[in-house]
Amino acid sequence: MTTSRMPQRTAVQAAPLMVPLPDDVTAPARARHEVRSALLAAGLCEAQLDDVLLATSELVTNAFEHGEHPWRLELAYADARLTLRVYDAGRLLPELRAPSPAQARSRGLVLVQALSEDWGFERCPGGKVVWAVFRILGA
Repeated sequence: MTTSRMPQRTAVQAAPLMVPLPDDVTAPARARHEVRSALLAAGLCEAQLDDVLLATSELVTNAFEHGEHPWRLELAYADARLTLRVYDAGRLLPELRAPSPAQARSRGLVLVQALSEDWGFERCPGGKVVWAVFRILGA
């Protein structure tokens, strides 16, 4: 069972997080570290982080590999929903594709879709933003 669907205690209202992302292979690790630290500080327990951290890795990796340049990650919490946004300079919009069993890659957005309550993307000045929403349930 994914942790986003497990009963969870309510997090303390977290201040919005904005993290500039490096344009190199360290971007996913930096993003995971920052998101983990912010969510633990906001009162979530370690077991509640798995889905959000995996989605963070997938979205930032996609921004790095397909988005031409990752800009920043934003995290916001309101109304029992955690929204993760990753901005990049790419003009090419994400495409959800069912991977073949023989493929070792191309499962990122499928994972994000499975782990999150909702996800999507939109164009923004200079590129696009890809987002995922996670419901954080009260105990």
